Amino acid sequence: MASLPLQLVVLGAVLGVALAAAALILISFVAFVTATEMPPLHRHEEEKFFLNARGQKETLPTIRDSPTKQLSIVVPSYNEEKRLPIMMDEALGYLEERQKQDPTFTYEVIVVDDGSKDQTSKVAFKYCQKYGSDKIRVITLVKNRGKGGAIKMGIFSSRGEKILMADADGATKFPDVEKLEKGLNDLQPWPRSYFRTLLMYGFHFLVWFLCVKGIRDTQCGFKLLTREAALRTFSSLHIERWAFDVELLYIAQFFKIPIAEIAVNWTEIEGSKLVPFWSWLQMGKDLLFIRLRYLTGAWRLERTRKMN
Repeated sequence: MASLPLQLVVLGAVLGVALAAAALILISFVAFVTATEMPPLHRHEEEKFFLNARGQKETLPTIRDSPTKQLSIVVPSYNEEKRLPIMMDEALGYLEERQKQDPTFTYEVIVVDDGSKDQTSKVAFKYCQKYGSDKIRVITLVKNRGKGGAIKMGIFSSRGEKILMADADGATKFPDVEKLEKGLNDLQPWPRSYFRTLLMYGFHFLVWFLCVKGIRDTQCGFKLLTREAALRTFSSLHIERWAFDVELLYIAQFFKIPIAEIAVNWTEIEGSKLVPFWSWLQMGKDLLFIRLRYLTGAWRLERTRKMN
């Protein structure tokens, strides 16, 4: 009789393991059957053009064209009529001063209005009228695609040898782009020491456990890529909303594209579109499904030569 409780404990443990395994199999099956093919870069007719400073339509270039600028800055914007001017003023002040100091430096800023319901496009277009459409271009999406989708559209319409992703809130100061450029050149890891909130610790753990190793802050909106790396990673990207950063880095690590993490100045800016608890749950689900879909073969990456 004394062994009965022990037998019950063992039976309970076996049952628990079996239930956990069944749950994992079920979740993997759901992830597999709900996986969609990599979305093509579909452009509505209105998204194939931008307006020059005179208000005339011009055809957008593609990332497969030869680069004609040193630096492209892609700014995804959704209902950012209030925060965008602060960021644009600071960014353009830096970029114009840098060009004055070095006349060979060329740049463009691409503001991608992600189906905003406010006056984001009109606010951005004022900068196009002031600085010219060779420097400032506004792409207005017909409907909201999500941050990853908006960035992908901007990157595939860029002309730069290097492409910088920058958030419209101005949380990161633009002079820090020189740190990223240096890091891109020598790829010496220099991890950030600041974690945004206690909630993000859990997210960082899930990122490390499921998808991306060695990157302390995958969600920083200040990322610099070479044109070749941008083409390779964004051409393979499935996720278009908040967790796109994680899949982007997962793809980069799969293709053995060198990555450097650089310390930048970052400031909390009010007006974030993230709802902390629910956004964390959504991203947690996305992380699990990213891992399972690649693991089960629902999503596949074809290994090619090492990228620079």
